Amino acid sequence: MSSSPSLAFGTRAIHVGSEASSETGAVIPAISLSTTYKQDSVGVHKGFEYSRSDNPNRRQFEAQLAALESGKHALAFASGSAATATVMTALGSAHIISVSDVYGGTHRYMTRVANELQDLQVTWLDLDIASEQTILDSIRENTKLVWIETPTNPTLRVIDIPHIARILSAHPSTPLLLVDNTFASPYFQSPLLLGADVVLHSITKYINGHSDTVLGGLILPDVTPTSKPLLAPFISKLRFLQNAMGAVPSPHDTWLAQRGAKTLHLRMRAHALGALSVARALERAKTRGLVRDVIYPGLPSNPRFHVTWKSNMSEQARRWVHSLKGTHIPSLGPEFSLEEEEEYDSSSSSSTSSWSRRGYNPERDGVPFG
Repeated sequence: MSSSPSLAFGTRAIHVGSEASSETGAVIPAISLSTTYKQDSVGVHKGFEYSRSDNPNRRQFEAQLAALESGKHALAFASGSAATATVMTALGSAHIISVSDVYGGTHRYMTRVANELQDLQVTWLDLDIASEQTILDSIRENTKLVWIETPTNPTLRVIDIPHIARILSAHPSTPLLLVDNTFASPYFQSPLLLGADVVLHSITKYINGHSDTVLGGLILPDVTPTSKPLLAPFISKLRFLQNAMGAVPSPHDTWLAQRGAKTLHLRMRAHALGALSVARALERAKTRGLVRDVIYPGLPSNPRFHVTWKSNMSEQARRWVHSLKGTHIPSLGPEFSLEEEEEYDSSSSSSTSSWSRRGYNPERDGVPFG
């Protein structure tokens, strides 16, 4: 089936990569556990040589993943951290700009691995409030990529993706724009359609959605004459490293993730409605002095609500919202609700004082609902 964005999101989620078997007519892909494949002669085969290089299940899931993000290329990895490591390795010794409150595991890899092993230099910016001039002044001759996630985790800061994309395209260095879209999911946010060059996912979270497998993914657009000069070689490098580094998921894991993604649109709508109900209840409690603050981009009272709604929200989510009477943005979690008291945990490598400056109080309960 075509992966065209003109197809409804749910149609793409259910059908792309799940074409009926030409041999049996089965409408659900089989799990292909073979590690090696018969060749008629050296290099002559049916598209597969060795399962680390490619596998029927991974190829099917990557097709589905590309369709969900309206991209052309998708690469699946054994975890979101493996996807992050592959991106960093592909950049080599370079300079990047990152949102200051990036996911802790990403911060750790940038500072404790990429910086030490490949001399990757990072400039940290509060990209939700940084001026255009500040961003432009931070770009160096060897700046290859700007890394953002929006909303950020756990402070829910919202970064205007089209705005950042326009700034980068206007600079002579034209660095690539990567968006970690784990938190919003492909249903609520389509970064490639907003000007991003790379989308990263911890597929473990929303896309799989059932807490039974660990995966990561990268999605990139088609290369056109107007693409940034860095894009085509970057895609080639990522594909080479996916095979050379071998941090790939198993056939069973990709089969599970493909199955889970089929209900992504339904789950995200339920997440959003549940999260908004909790946020509104907390906001009412705030007016009675029972709650100190409510940070939720789906509330009109949030200072970045206009960016959430006008700049970043995907067309399919916007159509769904218009069919209701409110505006909704997702919470973070699997198919069941989570309620937990937490300090910012071992996934973070940022200091407590750094997080406090960005609105996160480790003494305050974190309450993610879905």
